[in-house]
Amino acid sequence: EKAARSRPPPRRAARSRRRPEGKVACGAGPGAMPGRGALCLGLLLPVLLGCGSAQPGGCPALCECSEPARTVKCVNRNLTAVPPDLPPYVRSLFITGNLLTDLPAGAFPAQRLPELASLNLSGNHLRTVEAGSLALPALRQLDLSGNALVSFSPQAFGEGGSPLEELVLRGALRDHGVLLSLAALLQSGALRNLSRLELADNGLLLLPAGMFTALPALRQLDLSNNSLVGLRNVSFQGLGQLQSLNLSDNSLGVLWNSTLAQFRSLPALRHIVLRHNTWVCDCAIEDLVAWLKESDQVEGKEALTCASPDKMLGKALLKINGSDLNCSVPIDLPSQLQTSYVFLGIVLALIGAIFLLVLYLNRKGIKKWMHNIRDACRDHMEGYHYRYEINADPRLTNLSSNSDV
Repeated sequence: EKAARSRPPPRRAARSRRRPEGKVACGAGPGAMPGRGALCLGLLLPVLLGCGSAQPGGCPALCECSEPARTVKCVNRNLTAVPPDLPPYVRSLFITGNLLTDLPAGAFPAQRLPELASLNLSGNHLRTVEAGSLALPALRQLDLSGNALVSFSPQAFGEGGSPLEELVLRGALRDHGVLLSLAALLQSGALRNLSRLELADNGLLLLPAGMFTALPALRQLDLSNNSLVGLRNVSFQGLGQLQSLNLSDNSLGVLWNSTLAQFRSLPALRHIVLRHNTWVCDCAIEDLVAWLKESDQVEGKEALTCASPDKMLGKALLKINGSDLNCSVPIDLPSQLQTSYVFLGIVLALIGAIFLLVLYLNRKGIKKWMHNIRDACRDHMEGYHYRYEINADPRLTNLSSNSDV
């Protein structure tokens, strides 16, 4: 009896050792345990789901991926090209601080990345953006800041229009040629949905004429921290939805009436930033001062001060009046030109009178000189006439050929 009682425990131990093998097989093999397949599948299902990112839609080796957040980050990995195996679920992609120099066509295949909406390529070494490289059907935000762009194809977003809404090019347009390419892109109408455009920190002196005329949805325009010296060739017409315009930290000396009139005509424009510019407080600034006093569009206008001349240095623009500018006698350019023309006429008349006087005083000598010229011309004509008569008569020709006659 003691021996019979002692036999079952080893059998239980043997069964307990076989159970893990049955669980591994999950009902599919000789060691599988019948009726346990559903239990094993339930235990392995979380593991299978957790390994899903290792399937064809997996994460590139040098990137960090989060499928629940639809985000992929490839930051400071010394990448020289866009990873070709980006997961199709990505909506926000960060490839920043790498060594990318070129963005070729098809760098982001539209078929594989149908949901990519936010693309950050800042802080790379990008120089060229080729045609078709950004033709993504869902792209809404693009950041190319901190790159040294040299070429930006006007067809970078494809042949048709792009849904892009935000374009950030802070510190990426140091080359004048790429600025012209960007202007051509904007004027083509390919980015008609653009609502935010950031062109700060680019050292821009002047902007191409009509650069913003094909951006009807634009709401925010940032031109701060450049070297803009004027806005005369810049047209803001057609920007009916423009709400914010940042012109701070530039080299603006004055805003002319034509520009101020455009500001007045934009119904949604309520935030204009003009601080840290080199305002020249002479007679030409009167219109700007009058506009500042009546307008509520300028933020912090009380802090705007004169940068020159020396006598006006640091004086607030809102406190300037006519006596400060010494503009009691306005400078009328047309009247100045008229005075110049009158003076020129007087000088020419004086020269003509002197010439006639010289002719009058030398009238006898001039008359004798004219007679001499007339006589000389008459002698010449008679000589020509005589030779013509000789050449016309054969008898006289033979006679003139005899040297003795």
